[in-house]
Formats: sequence, structure tokens, C-alpha cells
Amino acid sequence: MAKIEVKNLDAQKVRDITLNDSIWTNPVHEDALKKMARLQMAATRQGTHKTKNRSEVSGGGRKPWRQKGTGRARQGSTRATQWVGGGIAHGVQPRDYGFKINRKERVLALKSALADKFANKAVVVFESLELPSLKTKEIKDMIKKANLEGKILFVTAEDCENLYMACRNLGYAYHILADEINVLDILNADTLVLDEAAVKFIEEGMLNA
Repeated sequence: MAKIEVKNLDAQKVRDITLNDSIWTNPVHEDALKKMARLQMAATRQGTHKTKNRSEVSGGGRKPWRQKGTGRARQGSTRATQWVGGGIAHGVQPRDYGFKINRKERVLALKSALADKFANKAVVVFESLELPSLKTKEIKDMIKKANLEGKILFVTAEDCENLYMACRNLGYAYHILADEINVLDILNADTLVLDEAAVKFIEEGMLNA
């Protein structure tokens, strides 16, 4: 059984807790991770791009010159695709880039993301992440004491207003709730920091999925 130590806000060990092996030591499935990351990135695309074809650009109703006798190539409109100011052939149109994947693949991808972080010793568990105040100094002191490096993703089971407000001034620290945890945020973070309640919430949700 995998174990991890639980720390307090002073980065001192409080106790060890046992983690669920089917989640935290699960084999990392790279294909599922890539597919889920692509799905999330695709969902953020607006898809509002639009080009005008020859029927949508203004002008071009008159034939530029007669069909025969000029020596030039025949033309029916000055807004055909080969003309400057003409329409675009096969240009982009508004579309939805989203796609769907199976629920089991979603769960597998999330398990793989968590297992990858745990295998790389990039998971830290705190007894509680409720800061005494909302000052950014509080979170910076905590990060320094715990020797957290790189981009840090804080995950809590319940709203932590002070933590959320304290993280807003830091470009490398982010806070989400346990029910919002997702593959892309985990992959983008160098260190995953959870409170003890968030670990239980995630494990219960995964086992019931």
C-alpha cells in the first residue's frame, strides 16, 4: 500500500496516510492522457474563424470583359479566387472543435495523471490549507517552508477563500476545488498540493466512477 506523509502549514510531519493503490500507483496510460488533454484544449477553442467565399465578398457582379476576342483568359467575375480582392477557396468556417471520449477513458486519464505525479514525488498533502489571512505573504511563506518548486496546483475539498485570494497575485500558484480537478491542470503543474479532505474526496469519486 502506498503511503504519504501529511504536513501542517509549517511543513512539519503530522502523520502518514495510506493511499489507494488503484489510483496513485496505477500504470500511466499515455494515450489516454494525450487524448484527454487534447479534448480539454479543443473545448477551449472558440472556433469563430470565418473566411468569405466568392459568393460572399462584395462586388464582382459584372463580367470584366467579353468572353471571346480579347486574347485574354475568359473570366466571369472579378471576385473569383484567383483575383486580388476575390473570395477564399476552402477557407476556414465556424466550427466546434470539441469531441467526446468514453467515461472509462476519462477516469483512466485522471488516474494516470495522478499516478504520474505521485511516481515523480510531485504530490504533497497538507492537513489543511486554510491560511490565517488572505495575504500573499502567507502563501509565499508556506511554499518556502515546504520547498515547493515550479508551478503549484492547490486542491482543496471545500472553498478556501484565503488560499484563493493569496494565490491570485502569484503567477505560479493556482487553486481549484477537488470536484474541479482535471488532467490538463495536473499536467501543467510541477507540484500537486492537496489537503487531506481532497485526497479522500478524489479517491471516493474515482472508486465510484
